[in-house]
Amino acid sequence: METRDFDIIVVGGGHAGIESALGGARLGYKTILITLQIDNIGKMSCNPAIGGVAKGQLVREIDALGGEMGRCIDRTGIQFKMLNRSKGPAVHSPRAQADRFLYQWDMKRVCELQENLYLKQGEVAEICVHNGCVYGVKLTTGEEITGKAVIVCTGTFLAGLLHFGMQSVTGGRAGDPSASHLSECYRKLGFVVERLKTGTCARIHKRGICFDGLEEQKGDEDPRPFSFSTPIDGFYPNKISCWITYTNEKTHEIIRNSLNRSPLYSGRISGIGPRYCPSIEDKVVKFPDKTSHHIFLEPEGVNTVEVYVNGLSTSLPEDVQLAMLHSIKGLEHAEIIRPGYAVEYDFIPPTQLKLNLETKLIKGLFHAGQINGTSGYEEAGGQGIYALLNAVRYIEGREPLIIGRHEAYIGVMVDDIVTRGVKEPYRLFTSRAEYRLHLRHDNADIRLAHYGFGNDTVIEKARRKQEEASKEVERLEKLVIVPNQQINEWLNSIGEPPLNHPSTGSVLIRRPRISIQDFYRFFPKEKPISKEAEELAEILIKYHGYFEREEKMVEKFKRSENIPIPSDLDYDAIEGLPRESKQRLKEVKPENLGQASRIPGIRSSDLMILHLCIERDNMIRADRL
Repeated sequence: METRDFDIIVVGGGHAGIESALGGARLGYKTILITLQIDNIGKMSCNPAIGGVAKGQLVREIDALGGEMGRCIDRTGIQFKMLNRSKGPAVHSPRAQADRFLYQWDMKRVCELQENLYLKQGEVAEICVHNGCVYGVKLTTGEEITGKAVIVCTGTFLAGLLHFGMQSVTGGRAGDPSASHLSECYRKLGFVVERLKTGTCARIHKRGICFDGLEEQKGDEDPRPFSFSTPIDGFYPNKISCWITYTNEKTHEIIRNSLNRSPLYSGRISGIGPRYCPSIEDKVVKFPDKTSHHIFLEPEGVNTVEVYVNGLSTSLPEDVQLAMLHSIKGLEHAEIIRPGYAVEYDFIPPTQLKLNLETKLIKGLFHAGQINGTSGYEEAGGQGIYALLNAVRYIEGREPLIIGRHEAYIGVMVDDIVTRGVKEPYRLFTSRAEYRLHLRHDNADIRLAHYGFGNDTVIEKARRKQEEASKEVERLEKLVIVPNQQINEWLNSIGEPPLNHPSTGSVLIRRPRISIQDFYRFFPKEKPISKEAEELAEILIKYHGYFEREEKMVEKFKRSENIPIPSDLDYDAIEGLPRESKQRLKEVKPENLGQASRIPGIRSSDLMILHLCIERDNMIRADRL
């Protein structure tokens, strides 16, 4: 039987697999990406968009590390918006509508042209292991492919089952087969395998939509790219509008009367669905007092008539879906091109992983994406590049890269799923990050570029941006503003109190109704600085006090976080720890005291006992030396 040797084997060609495979190849490692359908590399199975609240920050982090997602959406996006502009910078989140088909083709082209990257269509049936270490995979054809590290990114394809009303068919996505063998292999290797559920919305024909009276959503007048390598000047990709409509009581009544035909409510679906992106059936049942729900009409591209009905995820039969649509304003004559459906799939609970996304049972085997119980293209891509960076360190015999919660949303996500586990598909939110003022989209390059690869230009741009911003902040803190009639008339016109005493430029900019651009109209810059540096300077000035408080919190966090827990610590021998706490600690095997503090059920008293035990053991070891 033929055997092929590689450095890195990536299983799955979705958003996680792409980042892993491209990253490995770009770092000079012979990498193979194995997927069920080569033509579907990078396919957007759900909504045609990249980014959003917390997700946009995550895409910029992927880009800062050397990933492809941000570059691809900049090339193929058709509407760009910055969400939460009216709020503080901690929750400003970039989002872009994609040309779904162009995004997929572009990602496939990038993979095809990447040096050191080999593509293989096939199904992986077995993870090959010897003495607790991975050494390759075996396909259903019997072909064995060997490698030094394996990254599994199977998405929703592990034992995937699609539900169209009361009809169920095997598949990982509509029109695609499922991976039917690998789940059993994982069970034989000793892994716990569980089941989750997600779903998607119908696609409808544009001609069946009456846009009169619907709320139009245009792109930003000053759109911002995702990638730090995409020039801002001349970037204007906005080509389409999106539209908002709403469900109503008639819609909800149709749904309530059809629950007996819902696989979700008839017991056919056993997997747990996403709490934060629920089906319309769940919304109607769980929020009976809510009389309407938002529906976003999102064009799937500039050369297609398909429109994605975001907010109407469902597994109800197609005739019920059509009745629902016809009850909604603007959709009275809607034509379904592709019905919505639910998909159940196996996942490997991520408490079986280390913080570097390597499995605890098998060395050199890494997991990324929905196999870890997460949802979303962005969450998958972030895990894909993170797993890759650690797979490379594993091959090179180096210490793992652990990106902390205080450093990136990637760190928040990985720590959350590995430490706390997953009971439903995990989705990132800004509220999950304790230090979200620090984890902004605009400074992802400053925070993370030094961890990445192939991004010397990004690192240099980040250094210049930080230097320019710091110098401008220093200048504005020293710039004295003397009150005069012109300034006070302007302040009065924007609802700000007049200046009665000399002030500094930074104090004036801290006023809520004054932007740095407004300030420059009266007090021009001494020398040109980049738009990014200008924005960073404004954020540093306006939120100076908040930054100081958060930095103190980060330092306190790092002190506890960096107390390591020996990997061979015998929790059963620790007196005073409750049995339940011992069990949870043995399951997760936290690497440090900070991680232990975030395990559900672990109390502050448990942490005190654990800390004393670690200090005692360290003293004993020191005495022996």
